[in-house]
Amino acid sequence: MNFAALKSRALAEVAATVADLPTTLQAYARRIPVHYHEFPTAEILGAEFEPDILGLFVGAPHGEDTGDRNDVPTEIILFLGNLWDYAAGDPEAFAEEVHVTYLHELGHYFGWDEDDLAARDLD
Repeated sequence: MNFAALKSRALAEVAATVADLPTTLQAYARRIPVHYHEFPTAEILGAEFEPDILGLFVGAPHGEDTGDRNDVPTEIILFLGNLWDYAAGDPEAFAEEVHVTYLHELGHYFGWDEDDLAARDLD
């Protein structure tokens, strides 16, 4: 499936996921831009991430002011080529992985670490 088709499916899934959130969380979720990349760049990966990373939260978690005026803008990035590969080319599995990965990254925005996310089945 080409990137445009993957992005269209991912946009729809993220919108549906946000709509299913409790009303109080929807407002926060809508404030965070979601960007869609086919694959992560070398600059994004650095030494910290594996090339098959599915998503990434960038920025300071909600309510945390680092005091650093050079903070990067808050955003969620979904890597659609990796999500498609992870789903083994199955459109329904792809939608489910977009759903889970988006919620996982949104959880980082709320300050949840990997253990918190695992406890919520978002790992």
